[in-house]
Amino acid sequence: MERGALTQKDAEELVLLADADVAAASAPAAAAAPPPAPSDVRVTYVPETVRNRIRDEVRDQLKTEAKTEGWYGGEKTASWADRVEPFADIRVRYEVDTYPIGNDNTGSFPNFNVINSGEPFDVSGTEFSPQYNVDQERQRARLRFRLGAEMDLDDAFSLGFRVGTGQDNSPVSSNQTLGRAGNGQGGNFSKYQLWLDRAFIAWEPNEQFKFTVGRFDNPFFSTTTMWSEDIGFDGLALQLHPKGRDGFRPYATAGVFPVFNTDLNFATNQPAKFESIDKWLYGAQLGADVKLTKELNAKLGVAYYHFQNIEGQLSDPYTPLTKADAGNTDGTRPAFAQKGNTYRPLRDIVPSVINNFGTSQQYQYFGLATPFEVLTATGRINYDGWEPLRVALVGDYAKNLAFQRDAINVVATNNRGPNGADGAVGVFEGSDTAWYVSLMVGDAALDKRGRWNAFSGYRYVGSDAVVDGFNDQDFGGGGTNVKGWTLGFNWALSPRVRVGAKWFSADEIAGPACSSDIIMFDLSAKF
Repeated sequence: MERGALTQKDAEELVLLADADVAAASAPAAAAAPPPAPSDVRVTYVPETVRNRIRDEVRDQLKTEAKTEGWYGGEKTASWADRVEPFADIRVRYEVDTYPIGNDNTGSFPNFNVINSGEPFDVSGTEFSPQYNVDQERQRARLRFRLGAEMDLDDAFSLGFRVGTGQDNSPVSSNQTLGRAGNGQGGNFSKYQLWLDRAFIAWEPNEQFKFTVGRFDNPFFSTTTMWSEDIGFDGLALQLHPKGRDGFRPYATAGVFPVFNTDLNFATNQPAKFESIDKWLYGAQLGADVKLTKELNAKLGVAYYHFQNIEGQLSDPYTPLTKADAGNTDGTRPAFAQKGNTYRPLRDIVPSVINNFGTSQQYQYFGLATPFEVLTATGRINYDGWEPLRVALVGDYAKNLAFQRDAINVVATNNRGPNGADGAVGVFEGSDTAWYVSLMVGDAALDKRGRWNAFSGYRYVGSDAVVDGFNDQDFGGGGTNVKGWTLGFNWALSPRVRVGAKWFSADEIAGPACSSDIIMFDLSAKF
């Protein structure tokens, strides 16, 4: 009898056999029995209480072993391992960043993220601000590792988590540049840190309803024009996917997400604290999955994203004595940014004898020059008539409905055209729209050895169409105010291992000339 086939009835029969053996062994010899032979073994009488105890011990031992090994009752019983679904992935990348001759390297590309995440910058003109690299080639080896699990909690509840690499706490990238020195680590084979990347509780009573709270994957149907593929959302989201008919199935997604929460003790160096200016994202999307023919299907979605208080606000007038003297709107600067959005000064610094009447000690932070209320339309069409080969066309359009060119022109620090002959500041050249189109041919899943896919796309992302801190981190070095081409190819070495290559060619849209070409070679594996 195989152990996997043992049932409760089988176990009871074994107990009965044990009882019979014990009873036979303990039965008293008949009075007329012949004398024992020299080879016989003499068994003494065993009381009934002892027999019962032996029987119970045998039964308990069998049941314990059956439950422990999961074969009690003929079926494998549930254990904690059955409720956990672990997963992991790793990607090793070699990246080459190049910049054609002709880019403006005279100080035209300030790194606002470095300024806003450190001490304020003195704009009085005595030094260069932190600048982006626009003229020197760089080569980098990069690593991404992520490990997580999802756990079934019964009654349609589940929880999940994921940790991952990252050379900083960027919301859009888990890449760790190998050998990179900075922030007290890196270089000389130093160890790298892990970050909490996902942590959520979900309730999904059926396939038509899902509620998630915590930190989780992007719940919206979108492209990297609006949201990076690596971004996680903090907050709560509700997803509805009602049953449709005739090849049409609608869906709806809505959520509330905290973007920034003001420090409880802001401003730290002042006894009287400033009013909180918290930032929130409210998002909603309506769409549908449509089966047009047996081989042709599509997915469409229209979304609206309202970013509350994400734009920079001018402070009350004051005169900072040191770099540590905060303005009451310093908290409106982005906590993280890539590049491309238009910025404005935040501090209304009063000229006085202390700052040589505005010619020194002009310690400044910068905030976004426009509010963001972004309307997007996203679509995807798949043709599967040549399985496993798929042809997929993806398109996306975004527009910032809160964009006001004249108001931005008054305060904008960057994204301006050339200065006039009379020395007048150049006119603001930024824009409020973005669009993207991509074609993929091949196998999307890459779940068998030898499967492949190739893709090409073109995008135009205006300076203030979307928030640059949340969209694609690779094209043009990340952010907005870029346009150009993407080409790529992937090949499956096994069902769980693949190689790939990408090429990004990007040009700045508004402001001084700047172009870049980025090539990436990837080796990826997943579990």
